[in-house]
Amino acid sequence: MSKFARVSVNIAQITDVFDYAIPAEMEASVQPGSLVTVPFGRQLVQALVLSLLDAPSVPEVRAIEGLVDRAPVLTAAQMELAGWMADYYFSTLAENLDQMLPPGISQHADVLIRATANEPGPDLTPVQQRILKALGKQGVLRGRQLDAALPKTSWRESLPGLLKRGLATSEAVLLPPSVHPRTLRNASLLVSSESALEQINQNGRRSAAVKQRLSNAILVLAREDGPTDVSMLYAESGANTADLKTLADLGLVSIGESEVFRDPLAELKPVLQQAPRLTADQNAIWQKIAAQINGVAPAQNNLLVGVTGSGKTEIYLHAVQAALARGKGAIILVPEISLTPQTVRRFYARFPQKVGLIHSRLSPGERYDSWRRIRSGDLPVVVGARSALFAPLPNLGLIIIDECHDESYFQDDFRPHYSAVETAIAYARLMKIPLIMGSATPTVEQLYRARRESWQELHLAERIYAHQANQLVDGEPGTLPLPPVQIVDMREELKAGNRSVLSVPLKKALQETLDHNEQSILFLNRRGSATYVFCRDCGYVLRCPRCETQLTFHAASNDLQCHICNYHRKLPASCPQCSSKNIRQFGLGTESLEKQVVEQFPSARVLRWDADTARLKGAHDLILDHFTQHRADILIGTKMLAKGLDLPLVTLVGVILADVSLNLPDFHAPERTFQLLSQVAGRAGRSGRGGKAIFQTYHPENYAIQAASLHDFNGFYEQELDFRRKTVYPPFTQMIRFEFTHFQESVAAQAAQASAERFATWAELAGIKSMKMIGPVPCFYGKRNGQFRWHFILSGSAARDLLKQHPAETWRPHGVTVEITVDPPDLL
Repeated sequence: MSKFARVSVNIAQITDVFDYAIPAEMEASVQPGSLVTVPFGRQLVQALVLSLLDAPSVPEVRAIEGLVDRAPVLTAAQMELAGWMADYYFSTLAENLDQMLPPGISQHADVLIRATANEPGPDLTPVQQRILKALGKQGVLRGRQLDAALPKTSWRESLPGLLKRGLATSEAVLLPPSVHPRTLRNASLLVSSESALEQINQNGRRSAAVKQRLSNAILVLAREDGPTDVSMLYAESGANTADLKTLADLGLVSIGESEVFRDPLAELKPVLQQAPRLTADQNAIWQKIAAQINGVAPAQNNLLVGVTGSGKTEIYLHAVQAALARGKGAIILVPEISLTPQTVRRFYARFPQKVGLIHSRLSPGERYDSWRRIRSGDLPVVVGARSALFAPLPNLGLIIIDECHDESYFQDDFRPHYSAVETAIAYARLMKIPLIMGSATPTVEQLYRARRESWQELHLAERIYAHQANQLVDGEPGTLPLPPVQIVDMREELKAGNRSVLSVPLKKALQETLDHNEQSILFLNRRGSATYVFCRDCGYVLRCPRCETQLTFHAASNDLQCHICNYHRKLPASCPQCSSKNIRQFGLGTESLEKQVVEQFPSARVLRWDADTARLKGAHDLILDHFTQHRADILIGTKMLAKGLDLPLVTLVGVILADVSLNLPDFHAPERTFQLLSQVAGRAGRSGRGGKAIFQTYHPENYAIQAASLHDFNGFYEQELDFRRKTVYPPFTQMIRFEFTHFQESVAAQAAQASAERFATWAELAGIKSMKMIGPVPCFYGKRNGQFRWHFILSGSAARDLLKQHPAETWRPHGVTVEITVDPPDLL
């Protein structure tokens, strides 16, 4: 039995691996994938066991101190995938392994800081004074708590001065996991109810009231016929803790504990569904995928390009059924949390008690329990957002990515930066299992790569009667046309004197929809009531002090908000620059659109669905359920409306500003506009009622808008691909972005320029001609969360090799935060 283990310590910045001795009492328990605690320097840290060794690579090793979980927390395939991610995305193995663990079980080493002086001295720096003030106000704080209390300071650089002068002390700590199995006390009847009641009534010293409570408790336990939750027992019988102890002392009842899983799907009661008959096109595609799942054909990547409403989900369901029949598990990724309720219902209805849900809106306890049930094999079907890719299925046999084009599959808001789509491709390759990527509008890069690398490209060109499975034409399920799209030139509306946000054609269509008792969707990819607030006298625009972006006015809360860092402030009574009272709101958001629609259609029931109305847990599901049950006539919302929703009563989709994202300085802008418009238009006409879409725009001639209105994916793809080829943008090159942030703009700028110069010099010395550098320049959003942002981009096949040859310590400047993003989803 191996006596040593190679581990990765759970410290994001550490790139090395280390060898530790396994204590004799742990030799049978420690395995590859085990989560352990180890001494590391003067700290105690968590670590993941990568492999077992017969002998260490160094002469002296320290010993593992503890085992966090009895069973391995990661599979061998997951650890291999983490290694691939670290190499491809230039991140560390530790941070990739860490994100595969559920919140709460993974604990990072921290430091406890306490002040030893009540009054800070006058000779301290402002940051040191703020540290002592925070400690004096809140007591002992952990490092992460100080991060939250002093978000704009480099307090870690100022702390050593306080420690050296004895004004504060610090102590390294590793907190225990914050989530644990949930247990409930229960009681069970040990004898027959008749015998128990007789024994209770024989004792003449008990009052009649006590005997009644004891008897009631016995009758409830007899009725339940098994371990019974004591809280329910008390509520049903009127008994209390003392009564239960009495019954236990008499030997009539046993008291114990049982584990109860926190199940986010516990309240889900979907109607079981029988699989509808496949169309000829669906069946032809299904046979090709089934051959891979059943091992008849080699597993490969499958790009399923199907128009909205063409039945892609039914292909997914058939694939999962086939995987389960072979004893395999399946992971189904959806791009947005808002889509998971509807997707989960479909899969749960087909595979009851086999579906696990993973996404960030679950409580830590729910995620922990779902993770454990998935790990044990109890839930072989996993549905969720991008983090669901890391569910520890013991026998994974299939990965499905719905709406594979969606940018939310890219994690760029925190480390490590990665694409769940690209990572899933690598995972399927490592596991040698089929991967299905489905979309009506795959990205230019995905389609180009599919054809270049000979993926299996599958097409569903017609809609089907998704809600009328018994609707057959010549023995086949009937088909539906894609909704016609009308483009309204808002410049002409203005010339005609219409200054309303709703064009005349859209108003008329909304009224007709209401008259026919049908539903409408109004899409506007902007939240709030006004997109910016300014002074009409001097032109001053109110901006976020941390991000310098325009603040959005929200009438419901009567305040201004930053949609990047969530900064809030009240609307000022006068201009901060010239003191004028002439402060006005300008622009349009979903909140103000809702107000105008209510005013113009007072009889309509209007519902709004955006990040403001869906903040609370379960809000997405509640809003969608209300609209699906026709408790509202008009649904107003942002881009979450465009993604995969199946709403049979919707016969009209109105896009208020079809060109809202066209003018961003990013080469993806036309493609994102085309995808968004195509997807949102596809919400209309998904039943026999038919439907249509109306695009309102100030740029009706734009090729992305024109192609979306004609549902012309191939035409857009060819034109966009030609543009990318001429400008040498992806897929004809690979990009690596370097972003530098600091609280002083000059520091961020100098760091970016110095690093860029080093890469340029190295490329010149190596004779690299194929690499191109863009920048360094300020980012489009030049300031975020109080920090200034500069970036440059290395473009070309040689960029990866150059970066690998020069590790971070040779070019990364000290004191500046640097983020490396491979294949960035945008250049903003």
